[in-house]
Formats: sequence, C-alpha cells, structure tokens
Amino acid sequence: MKAISLLARAGLAALLPLSAMLAAQDTPPAPLPPAQAAIKAHVMFLASDAMKGREAGSGEYDIAAQYVASRFEAAGLRPGGDGGDYLQQVPLVSYRPDGDGRVVRSVAGKAEALVAGTDYVALADPARAKVSLDAPVVFAGFGIAGGSDGRDDFAGLDLKGRIVAVLPGSPRDMNAEERAYLGGIDTKAAAAAARGAIGMIQLAAPGGEARPPFARTVERVARPRMTWAEPDGSGHASSPIPVVATFSEAGAAKLFAGARTNWAALVKEAQRKTPRYAAEPLPGTLAIETASAFDKARSANVVGMLPGSDPVLGKQVVVLSAHLDHIGITAPDASGDTINNGALDDAIGIASLIEEAKRFEKQPPRRTILFVAFTAEEKGLIGSAWFTAHPTGPIDTIVADVNLDMPILTYRFEDMVAFGGDRSTLGPVIARAAGTIGVTMSPDPMPDEAIFVRSDHFNFVQRGIPSVFLWPGEKGPGKAAIETFMAKHYHRPSDDLRQPIMWDQAVRFVDANYRIAREIADADARPVWNKGDYFGTLFNGPMAR
Repeated sequence: MKAISLLARAGLAALLPLSAMLAAQDTPPAPLPPAQAAIKAHVMFLASDAMKGREAGSGEYDIAAQYVASRFEAAGLRPGGDGGDYLQQVPLVSYRPDGDGRVVRSVAGKAEALVAGTDYVALADPARAKVSLDAPVVFAGFGIAGGSDGRDDFAGLDLKGRIVAVLPGSPRDMNAEERAYLGGIDTKAAAAAARGAIGMIQLAAPGGEARPPFARTVERVARPRMTWAEPDGSGHASSPIPVVATFSEAGAAKLFAGARTNWAALVKEAQRKTPRYAAEPLPGTLAIETASAFDKARSANVVGMLPGSDPVLGKQVVVLSAHLDHIGITAPDASGDTINNGALDDAIGIASLIEEAKRFEKQPPRRTILFVAFTAEEKGLIGSAWFTAHPTGPIDTIVADVNLDMPILTYRFEDMVAFGGDRSTLGPVIARAAGTIGVTMSPDPMPDEAIFVRSDHFNFVQRGIPSVFLWPGEKGPGKAAIETFMAKHYHRPSDDLRQPIMWDQAVRFVDANYRIAREIADADARPVWNKGDYFGTLFNGPMAR
C-alpha cells in the first residue's frame, strides 16, 4: 500500500507542471450562438472529407442527400419527392467519344480525309451510339437567331438536308445574358434544326469569342459529359440534331478551300450586326462518322414541401433551391489534397435552405413552398433540368424560384445581388425584404459573366417562371473577398472550413432569404415578368408580352 501511495504522489507531482501549463493557455473560444452553430454543423458534415466532394452519382452524394432529407423532416417539411419520399430520383447517363471518328471532304470526285486531333475532334452524342452524316455544308456565322437586336445569322440560307458550320460563342456586341444563352451550341443546333439542318459542326477561328484553344479541346474531349436518361435509357439530347465535331483553324481552312469568299473574310463578316453569307453551300460534301460510349448512374434531388395555408393561394408553389452536389475528387493540389469539399459551393447554400425552412414552423406561408436540393448542377444543371421536365406537381403551379448558389460569406455583407431581379416583379419584392435587415440591393457587378443563365434557376426561366439567383454583394469588403475566393478557392480543394467563414453573416443571409421567401409566399399577387422582358417573352412567361 505504501508503494502505491508513493507512486500516486509521484504521479500527482508530475501532473502539477502540466496543470500549470493548461492554466496559462488562452481560454477556448466561446461556443457559437445556436443559430450560427446550426449552420456550421450542416456545413461541417456536408463539406467533410468523408463526403469526398459530393459528386453526383457517388455513394457519398447519396449520404449527403439522406442527411438533407433528415433535416427537412426535422424542420417539419413533408416529403415532396417520388412516392411519398423526400428523394426525387434522377437517372443519369455519362457519355464520351468512342474513337476518333472519321471525316472526309469530297469535291468533284476527289476525297480528302481530315486528320483527327489536328484538323478536328469528334464529339460524343448523348442520344446516339453512332452518327453518320454525308451532306453539303453551309456556313452560318455564329449561328445566332432570335436576339433582341433582331440578328439572324440564318437569313437567306437554305439549311434543309445540310450540315451547318458555326463559329463558337456569339458576337461581342450583344447583350451579355442573351449572348450566353443564344451562343450555347445546343441553342444554335435547335435553331438550325428548326430550319431543316441535319447536323452541326463548330469551327475554331481567330476573331471569334474567347474559347479554349483547339489543343485544349483535344485534351478535354475524352472526359465524360453527363445528361439525364430518357425512358428508353438513351441520354437526353438538348437539340434534335447532332453536333458532331469541332474543327481547328487548319481544319476549317481545308473545309473552305475553293469557297467563293475566303475564310478570313467570312470570320470578319460574322462580327457585323447584320452579316450576310453566301446562300450556296461550301464546295463538295462532308462525310462524318462518330461513335459514343455510355455509362449509367443515378442520383437524387431532395424535395421537402411546406403546404400553403391559403385555400386559393396554397395551390400556387414557390420553389426555394440550392445545389447539393460538388465536383468530387480531382488531381492533388500543391498540398496534396484531392478532395473538393465545396464548403461555400454550395454546402452553405444547402445549410441556408435548411435553416430557412425551420423559420416557417411557427407560421405557415400562404402559398406552398418547395425546398429543393438539386443534384448534378456541376454536371450542367441536370438535377434542375430533370425537375422542371418531370416536376413532382403541375409545372404551371410554380410561380417563382429563388436560388442560392455559392454565397461567399467571408465578410460582413452590406448589399445583395438578385441576378435576374430586374426582369420581373421579384426585384422590388426582394429589395423590400432585404431592406428590413439594413441590406441594399446592387445591380449585377459582373454583367459580362452572364451569371443569370448559369445556375439552376435558369431551368425555371426556360419554363416561363420568374426566377432569381441571390448572392451577397460587392460593397465594402465584398469585392476583395469575392475575388479572393474565385482566384484561390473556387472548384479547388481549399474550398473547405479553413476559410474565414463568418457564421454571423450566414445567419444574416438566412434571415434575408427567409424574409424574401415570406413576402413572395404571402403576397396577394404572384410574381410576373416585366412587360417586354427578353427572356420572359422568349419563354412565354406571365405578363411579359
């Protein structure tokens, strides 16, 4: 017993210096207030290394989706997905080129095979395992038609039964949001198909809109792309005709050899507001064969419903959305990290959505609200495209979408930006609601980036539904904070909890969004487009015409 007593005394003596050291240390930080801790807890889970970047189609994404479903349940939301569940399953198809394809130009009985990787790269088709075209080629400039400036690159051209060749992007003098939408290759292909074209090729050319150089296109073409699956299992094609290849400058020059107008002059003509191209096709014909390989996957949107209390307005639906997926695992960064955690893009948007839902518990809204966490945004807005094509209720009952994507909350924000707010009556509603917490509204600080057409809300816009995308603004320290994030952390492993996220500002952001949603959901009048708005008119939205 004495020996034990001596050992105990010796142990106590050894601990005394340690206790003195602990006492000398700084006291630990005080716990966060409950509202801040709740948001941080969601982000800690969703942006943890265990989630491996939440890539759509991965098991880790599925775990994240179940987590969000459980939080929707805890917030008092009803299941709004498939068959009484919170999950709306989204069938996915990834597709990639299968081989180099074959391109042969024939003029006056003489055939010339173009060189894969030098003259062209064959593109994968989401809906067709094999594509074979043999037809004359018509050049149509940028392939733009339908803008508010009246431009029509197809004017005077006969496209029936022909392959259309277009420059990438759109003219530099167009409205940024219109040029981003109309300059998309699927939009161009749909416009050409409506005029009888059977296929489309894209031409790299000097003087066109900035795009990755052809060499980078060659490097990237083998990467799988993704779309949603049709009932027969094929991939959904955004245009009715195939976009079969991208040609280099050298390949384009071969294609135009012998044309009435030389290649350089045609590129220059395309930049004019009212371009005119030769009505006849280019010399000869072009035979193109491509093949695609496919893989199938599944992922899910998470949908929670809060029924409206008003017997009439309750039949209308306001959607509040954010995307749950991120980009998964990529090559190591300088520190060796491979996991893209996506804390700000967009775990904090999902956390905001969850906490926003909890604020409606005491007083239900007059209109029904759907809280939706979309999958596969990073793959091309696929989850929201599926939702708007296969809504869990009638699409014509949805009166608005308010989308949260990548709010950068590393500073005390003084203003907010509602991308698309100037296009509908949502703008004044948002300004009033934000003003109640001392936040002003600012115009789009990056109009050339055309952010309005680049997030999930735009799929609702294409259904004629007034929609906005909300972000903290650039006033005060905002500009520097946003630039720092975009330069150092966007789509990188460093978008994690080591960033100086200000959780009190996350609470303010939730507060602002709750007030915005509350006003939209409780107002007597539904949101409508401003009369004459381009996108409202284009997609037949309420009151636009």
